[in-house]
Amino acid sequence: MLLQRDAVETAGGTAPEPRPLMLCDLTQSYSPRGGGGISTYLREKRDYVLANTPHHLIQIVPGPEDRVTVNGRHIFAEVGADPVRGSPNYRFILRTRIVRDLLAQYRPDVIESLCPWVLPWTAIRHRRAFPDTTLVAGYRTDFPNAHVYRVGREKFGETIARSLRWLIYGYAEITYREFDWVYTLGEDARAALGRRGIDRTSVLSLGVDTAMFTPTKRDPGYRAELGLTGAGPLLVYAGRIDNEKRADRLIEMFRRLPRNLDAAMVMIGDGKLRAPLIEAARGLPIAFPGFETSRAELARALASGDIYVSAMADETFGISVLEAQASGLPVVGVASGAMPDRVPDGLGLLGPVDDAEAMAANVVALWQGDARGMGERARRMAVDGFGWHRTFEKLLNEIYPAAMAASAKRQGRMPVREPVGAVAG
Repeated sequence: MLLQRDAVETAGGTAPEPRPLMLCDLTQSYSPRGGGGISTYLREKRDYVLANTPHHLIQIVPGPEDRVTVNGRHIFAEVGADPVRGSPNYRFILRTRIVRDLLAQYRPDVIESLCPWVLPWTAIRHRRAFPDTTLVAGYRTDFPNAHVYRVGREKFGETIARSLRWLIYGYAEITYREFDWVYTLGEDARAALGRRGIDRTSVLSLGVDTAMFTPTKRDPGYRAELGLTGAGPLLVYAGRIDNEKRADRLIEMFRRLPRNLDAAMVMIGDGKLRAPLIEAARGLPIAFPGFETSRAELARALASGDIYVSAMADETFGISVLEAQASGLPVVGVASGAMPDRVPDGLGLLGPVDDAEAMAANVVALWQGDARGMGERARRMAVDGFGWHRTFEKLLNEIYPAAMAASAKRQGRMPVREPVGAVAG
């Protein structure tokens, strides 16, 4: 049975007929060229909702101009926004009035906010005008730590960075207390919110398209296509090339690899550090092909590598890591954030944060050890445990109903917790 805001009587006059819902995704973190974890999530959620439910879905994202595209039950609303400096594939919405007008026009039953800055408060203000709206937040990045403390420590020192983090955790507490339900991508982030008194929470595991990302996409000619030589391991990184991802640590790691390993590396993506790292890597067998617009080409690139590497210390889930694992790659990373959950024993090697020497040693140990077996086990783990259908079944059948029940209680109505993810008839 679908959870609904209204029901109409059937011809028999006894059973309610459920009314499809209007669901809404609201985010700054969208790239029209297909990259990024949230962009992947939006695409997969759209496909799931349209194929498996009778609901309507509006997705509000930044774009080059104001534009609304309606395709059946899917509404794709772009709000004109300027590019983010240093990350030209992303834009940041400041014209929140346009967002408020879209929300008022389409009146979604559930708004899912997918980023921490500006837009959550646009959703909150909309709910104040339309109290029957249910608000769900995806706490997808421990942003007080990843975006504020880590950057602040490098720029201003430990004391100021700690103070800034404390202030931003206060902002997070004020913001997410307004939501009917919050989901995180791991238990650590859920516990961090719990320490701030935010307890209407769940953990939502994301997924991977294991038909797209598969070892069968391996191309023996990919390395030469990049202009890279050598017969040793091809290391692969895919993601933003910026400070948050600690992309510069990968160059430091590569410099510490023994010459006789005959390794090469490809860093797929764009970001503020790409140009300086290209200069820093001059003379090394490292390729920077840029932002990959094609998911099929990204799948080919990952499958054609040998080891996936990441120095990211604040990963909240790691879709790029999971895509690499689905492609049959073992992982060398750091024992921080969600990485230990993504890379348990037997699927790769993790070391200390910001320790380029240890990361290089792990690359050597993995390559000289059971790299192939680890990659095969990583693929099995991805296939068995991380289908996208699991993600959206939990979202629609557990998280949304819990949020709607909390919303009803907030309004003094009788709370109902019915699944919203029924298959369309």
